[in-house]
Amino acid sequence: MPESTQDSKRALKLIVFFGLVSLFGDIVYEGARSVNGPYLNTLAVNAATVGLIAGLGEFLGYALRLASGYFADKTKAYWVFTFVGYGLIVAVPMLSLTGVWQVAALFIVLERLGKGIRAPAKDSIVSSAAKHIGTGKGFAIQEVLDQIGAIIGPLIFMAYFASTGSGLKNSADYRHAYGLFWIPFAFVMIFAVIAYFQVPDPTKLEPPKKAGDPDTITRTFWIYNIFSFITAFGFVSFAIIGFHFKQDHVISDAMIPLFYAIAMAVDGGAAFVFGMWYDRLKEKNSHHGAGLATLIVLPALSAAIPFFAFTKSPVLALVSAVMWGVVMGGHETIMKAAIADITPIKKRGTGYGIFNFSYGLALLAGGFIAGLLYEKSIPALCALTVIVQAAAMGVFFVLKSEIKN
Repeated sequence: MPESTQDSKRALKLIVFFGLVSLFGDIVYEGARSVNGPYLNTLAVNAATVGLIAGLGEFLGYALRLASGYFADKTKAYWVFTFVGYGLIVAVPMLSLTGVWQVAALFIVLERLGKGIRAPAKDSIVSSAAKHIGTGKGFAIQEVLDQIGAIIGPLIFMAYFASTGSGLKNSADYRHAYGLFWIPFAFVMIFAVIAYFQVPDPTKLEPPKKAGDPDTITRTFWIYNIFSFITAFGFVSFAIIGFHFKQDHVISDAMIPLFYAIAMAVDGGAAFVFGMWYDRLKEKNSHHGAGLATLIVLPALSAAIPFFAFTKSPVLALVSAVMWGVVMGGHETIMKAAIADITPIKKRGTGYGIFNFSYGLALLAGGFIAGLLYEKSIPALCALTVIVQAAAMGVFFVLKSEIKN
């Protein structure tokens, strides 16, 4: 069998097994993320604090990626960072053990720290494999499998809440539901071990460097990061959206994780479309950066989400969940694929670390400000989102010009 064909098969197998790791991981932590906002509400936490906890968790998780990505590149211990990071998903089922909001907040943040440890290493491993089948396609496969878990997780909460009868749920109901996630956590670690034995040294899958390929991080990368920061800053988190659904009784407690599951299903479908579109643009233009044109969709949709989410209409709430899922599909697919295409392998972990740090900083600031504005004025929150996403579009056209030149 030709070596390139053999490498392509090994690469695809690695992506699929990593997808299964992500599938079970998402059952655990996306299930939790679908109800963390409402759960904190049962513990008498206000919207601003919910936004701060969600934003702090995201920021610390993303900030840690700056260091974990650098050290993953330096040590080449990509799998060590991967195993430690996935192991910290245990913080989610541990939420079943406490009804104190400060401790619950700690577990929520700890789970995000785990993602911060594993993400640059995992993305570097997947990006090396994805080079053999198309970076957009590779990350799309990863995201589709990922989102199957992201659908199942919230549905577990919905099924549990439905089984306990109608009416508002209290903190004990949420804790019992969190306790269901010990089993999928075990599968996370099992499939991570299987993936490791498939390709212990993923750097060997990286295609040979071509003449003219840069060895350092480029100007395009930095412009791309500015765009990512701005559009992420103006992207309202589902924690705030879910908080609103419960606070204003837009939908029932059981329906909130269902809406999140719908968003995750849309995420998976959108990821596949984005990934194929991304690779097709690269092929059509014979340029590794051409796929970045797909990014224009993200600020356009993000600007519209609050106008649908922060109403009292269940129908508009559903529309907002669908739109939110489309944007997340783009964030999880083309944003990650782009880093693989605009950074060299020896700087790949660092590139993912820098990208994720700025992205997380945007989520922290954006999440906290969104929480504050939600308490004060929803129209002001909507207006700010439009202004921020308009700025992101401006940077997008600068990025497009940079790629063209």
